[in-house]
Amino acid sequence: MDRSPLLVDLALQGGGAHGAFTWGVLDRLLEETWLQIDGISGTSAGAMNAAVLADGYAAGGAEGARQALDRYWRAVADAARFSPFQRGPLDRLLGKWTLDSSPLFVGMDLMSRLFSPYDLNPGNFNPLKGILEEHIDFERLMGSPIRLFITATNVRTGRGRVFRNAELSADVLLASACLPTLFQAIEIDGEAYWDGGYSGNPTMTPLVRELSSDDTILIPINPVERPGTPKTAAEIMNRLNEVSFNAVLLKELRMIALMRKVADPGDTEGAEWAKMRIHMVPNRLMGTLGYSSKLNAEWDFLSMLKDEGRKAGQDFLDSFGDRLGMESTVDLDVLLQGV
Repeated sequence: MDRSPLLVDLALQGGGAHGAFTWGVLDRLLEETWLQIDGISGTSAGAMNAAVLADGYAAGGAEGARQALDRYWRAVADAARFSPFQRGPLDRLLGKWTLDSSPLFVGMDLMSRLFSPYDLNPGNFNPLKGILEEHIDFERLMGSPIRLFITATNVRTGRGRVFRNAELSADVLLASACLPTLFQAIEIDGEAYWDGGYSGNPTMTPLVRELSSDDTILIPINPVERPGTPKTAAEIMNRLNEVSFNAVLLKELRMIALMRKVADPGDTEGAEWAKMRIHMVPNRLMGTLGYSSKLNAEWDFLSMLKDEGRKAGQDFLDSFGDRLGMESTVDLDVLLQGV
């Protein structure tokens, strides 16, 4: 697609290993020279993708960002070879990506309902910390032309805190991805933090208030809608997580839809919300994957997710690319129904 440069920002959801789908989408979007990334809001795996991309971009432009993402996800897969969370024989036999029949995963899931990470992981070991420190230059990230907004949830207040480039560290990224049933809270500036998905997955407000772009491309990981009623304990917990991790994002999107209808031209902040154009990359794959596969970091699985992400990115460009910079391609008015 040959067209004039367009400034856009990205909103990246979290979802563990499912973040490799986002990697694929980003890999495809970075090939488009007319798309200029102004800033990225990311949570959990979305925060990892955002930081790696922005650092790689600072080092070598769009191609540097693509290479940095590739190195990061390969390192994640390499580390996963030693993980106790591996697919069970039945899952492998049936070609499933879940860990549902993995004895260690099932045991961990049961233990997490009786014991906390402070009991089971007193040293708070997280293999991602070393990977982040090795693959991100946080000093260089401070000067990246791409502005970052990384969300973590303050355990004491329950409110989200948004960290910007100059505040980022491996601990901040780990805090944004800290599931409280798996890891101890991450302490930053004397405050404890959990996964940012509880307070913004991702946070849209700084994209509206602090960036010049009027186009936001949202790359979702957690399905907003899932057909059928969950019946098993695993299905119920999975759907509860999806609903809670989407709640704040939907609230902010609903605000944009409302502001379009009622914003006073003299209300500067209201006008900023009203003019934001929202786009969403289609993601039909996640509705077929269960919660346990978020912990599956096998290279074959990550590669499949990347390939699907690239296809989704291409579908997005084919369907909506010519409307970017002109109008929203997401019908936000649907969010106002029943309000």
